[in-house]
Amino acid sequence: MKITDIITKSEKPTIYEKGNSFMWTDSYISKQILNIHLNPEIDLGSRKMSTIQKTANWILDSQAKKSNLKILDLGCGPGLYSEIFAKNGHQVTGIDISKNSIDYAQKTAKEKNLDIEYFNASYLDYDLGQEKYDLIIIIYTDLGVLSPDDRNILLRKIYRALKKEGVFIFDVLNDNKLEHKVTPKNWEVAKSGFWKNCPYMALSESFLYKEEKVILYQHLVIDSEDNIKVYRFWTHFFNEKDLKQILEKHGFADVKHRDDIIPKGDIWNGGNVVFTIASKK
Repeated sequence: MKITDIITKSEKPTIYEKGNSFMWTDSYISKQILNIHLNPEIDLGSRKMSTIQKTANWILDSQAKKSNLKILDLGCGPGLYSEIFAKNGHQVTGIDISKNSIDYAQKTAKEKNLDIEYFNASYLDYDLGQEKYDLIIIIYTDLGVLSPDDRNILLRKIYRALKKEGVFIFDVLNDNKLEHKVTPKNWEVAKSGFWKNCPYMALSESFLYKEEKVILYQHLVIDSEDNIKVYRFWTHFFNEKDLKQILEKHGFADVKHRDDIIPKGDIWNGGNVVFTIASKK
């Protein structure tokens, strides 16, 4: 192995430069992610089940408990929110890029006799339709990991897919104390683990792009054959003014925020998470 290759790949990249690997469609890693989603006691993947239930209840309450809503759950994972909405009598469609998650969601929906339509696709590429949904959600800060270009693409698609007076709800991370959200360098050596079912070394660190309010969380995974996979997660942080400007640019109105939905915890919880509601007029 050339140490210079590791040094080069671990240097701070140009903003939004992509890695050479994609976690969500990796056949092995996506199974690990699904297991994390389904663990009701941890705040990774899909948050704790108690938090999911509280969040779903708040979302439905925000719609004045209207009946028979057509709901689109973007990045639905294994369908944990979708199932709650369906059990409350709503028509639900879920889209997720992970085949493992969608396969699980379809299986459990069938077992529970829930009428949920699931699609295994990237919501950036999938045709969401036009004036089709009363409510569209994207939960667990997914909107914040998109580049500005991809975010604009998705917001245009969401606005088009909403019915008149339809509602868009999402959550992001706020921009308070960004320096505290940069994680230190870390390394892991394992016979097998989250990244691979074989021996590997993982080098993890993060980089702050202060002007853009972006932190890159980067992981280099090196196997015994000296292959280096680079996983990059570009995470944006916002304040309420940022969000209002972004949404109004795409035609959304009546923009409101809440930062008390998620229980207190680490930097990914409590008041660090801002939920936003916006309408299509």
